[in-house]
Amino acid sequence: MIRCVTDEAVESAPTFVGLQVTPGGQHRGGNFKPSQKGFVGGTKSFTDFGSWERHTKGIGQKLLQKMGYVPGRGLGKNAQGIINPIEAKQRKGKAAIGAYGSERTTQSLQDFPIVDSDEEEEEEFQKELSQWRKDPSGGKKKPKYTYKTVEELKAKGRAGKQLSAPQKELAQVKVIDMTGREQKVYYSYSQISQKHNVPEDGPQQQLPPSGKDARMQTFSLPELEHNLQLLIDLTEQEIIQNDRQLQYERDMVVNLTHEIEKTAKVLSREEADIRNLSEVLELVEECERRMQPNCEDPLTLPECVKIFETLQDKYYEEYQMSDRVDLAVAIVFPLVKDYFKNWDPLKDCTSGTEILAKWKTLLENDQLLSHSAQDLSSDAFHRLMWETWMPYVRNIVAQWQPRNCIPIVDFLDSWRHIIPVWILDNILDQLIFPKLQKEVENWNPLTDTVPIHSWIHPWLPLMRARLEPLYSPIRNKLSNALQKWHPSDSSAKLILQPWKEVFTPGSWEAFMVKNIVPKLGLCLNELIINPHQQHMDAFFWVMDWEGVVSVSSLVGLLEKHFFPKWLQVLCSWLSNNPNYEEITKWYLGWKSMFSDQVLAHPSIKEKFNEALDIMNRAVSSSVGGYMQPGARENIAYLTHTERRKDFQYEAMQERREAENMAQRGIGMAASSVPMNFKDLIQTKAEEHNIVFMPVIGKRHEGKQLYTFGRIVIYIDRGVVFVQGEKTWVPTSLQSLIDMAK
Repeated sequence: MIRCVTDEAVESAPTFVGLQVTPGGQHRGGNFKPSQKGFVGGTKSFTDFGSWERHTKGIGQKLLQKMGYVPGRGLGKNAQGIINPIEAKQRKGKAAIGAYGSERTTQSLQDFPIVDSDEEEEEEFQKELSQWRKDPSGGKKKPKYTYKTVEELKAKGRAGKQLSAPQKELAQVKVIDMTGREQKVYYSYSQISQKHNVPEDGPQQQLPPSGKDARMQTFSLPELEHNLQLLIDLTEQEIIQNDRQLQYERDMVVNLTHEIEKTAKVLSREEADIRNLSEVLELVEECERRMQPNCEDPLTLPECVKIFETLQDKYYEEYQMSDRVDLAVAIVFPLVKDYFKNWDPLKDCTSGTEILAKWKTLLENDQLLSHSAQDLSSDAFHRLMWETWMPYVRNIVAQWQPRNCIPIVDFLDSWRHIIPVWILDNILDQLIFPKLQKEVENWNPLTDTVPIHSWIHPWLPLMRARLEPLYSPIRNKLSNALQKWHPSDSSAKLILQPWKEVFTPGSWEAFMVKNIVPKLGLCLNELIINPHQQHMDAFFWVMDWEGVVSVSSLVGLLEKHFFPKWLQVLCSWLSNNPNYEEITKWYLGWKSMFSDQVLAHPSIKEKFNEALDIMNRAVSSSVGGYMQPGARENIAYLTHTERRKDFQYEAMQERREAENMAQRGIGMAASSVPMNFKDLIQTKAEEHNIVFMPVIGKRHEGKQLYTFGRIVIYIDRGVVFVQGEKTWVPTSLQSLIDMAK
């Protein structure tokens, strides 16, 4: 509390020696000596406070009022000031102030009911008894402790519980910690990381203890601190161990719960397996009972199929694990033998296929990677077919005649989807082929009335390449039989034609060139070309082999043996003032004798074009002599028409070929396929590096003229016309390319 007074007030005020006023108005220590002018034992009311101001000229009262003082009330913010805080009392002894009780007045105790400073000091001392450390500046500093809760301690213990066996052993080693100012002892390495994190101050300046510090220094007990720290560490370790043990027990409970559930499932599954096995055993025993000779209700093969289907559908796992081979041998094999005892495969080839197809589904082991005779011990169906079905097949093949092949081919074809592959191979290689080979050796094409292909070709779908060893003997025998053959005998074609698609193309062509083509050439040599009386038999005999003999061989025959005589007759006829209408008919008649495939060949085209050229020269050469009216025009028209037909046919073939190539993705794309004849010519010109471009300003009969290389052409309705010596001549595209190069 601040008190402002005047000089006169100071002179008249009592003297306070050693009085210490606390912020709350308290006093502490010192001797109190009131002056003689004082007011011992007297009290003044607040109303008389500062009354001396009326006799002075000071400004104390004014200053107090400026600071908020109200006469009649105490000083201070809350008017808590008092005029007489203490009273003078006589002491009983010689002790200091406060030794015999409080020196405060009754008014002070009423207005400020607070504890005396000694009591406050004692209470503060008891409160701060354990806070013995001080900061370097000399003031008191309360250390800040970091406490761990039990949950934090458990979490830290769980984080470090993954210790190996050597680490667990080291965890029980006594450890002396000398990292701090004092030596500490731990009983495991883990305790070092689990101790309280108490901040330690730096070295403090050693001051001589006094007063309360002396008492605190006296209270310092290192042994007690060590024991307390040891108890704390042991307690922490025990908490961690108990938490780990509790967690282990909980994990054990969860693990045992899972084990119980798993064991219960296993037990339930094993009980179901035992129950299923018992039912399977009852079915098998029932089958064995009905298999006995004296049974009133004997087991049949269809009923056995139903029993095995029940085993497969209802008891699939047990059926797959069971030894099906032994079970089938004991039960199924006798029933199958009894089922087929009166079976005739050649009369009823499909009998038994349906029921054995079911047994294939029931008994065949699909897990086998290969099926052969070695699989008989592990595949019940293969063993069933080999031991019960194959004996019947051997018997019928032994009695079978190779020329009567249809029944046995139908039989094997009906059973090929049921019998194992290796059994079918065994039948074809060991039973069928030897009999066919022996029959081919005994076959004579000159005496046998049955063609050999009728009893060999039906085996092609089943045997395929297995029949190739028979082809060479067959060709040799056919070649020997054709030595005295004449083309007028059409039976040779009936025998040979079915073998064209069977023999390889090379062997077939070689056979034809060796045995047929020479005979056809001799036949063409015998042909006489007579326009007035023509006999066509020899020509028909030769052309009848078209399709059997290759086109190249047939064209070679015509070029060598037919067209020389034919062109010679045409020249002789033209030299004797002929009737050109008859020559035209004769030319067209012979051309109609050839098929489109033969006429499309370049060599045949060349021969007929040569005939046209001969007729054109004959018409042109007879300038001064007699000429049949209209002959020149007729021959020119015939030439134009024929070449136009040839060119249109060639263009159509080339266009078709280009479209096929575009569809297969070979050559040009589909979008680049020529859409008209001009585009086709442009494409051919680009392929052969020939310049193809229009002639500017020149036309013929309204048609645009083009340069194609070194020649001039125009296009009319899909036909190319080339400028000749006197007229425009239709030309094929290939001839156009040849002329332009």
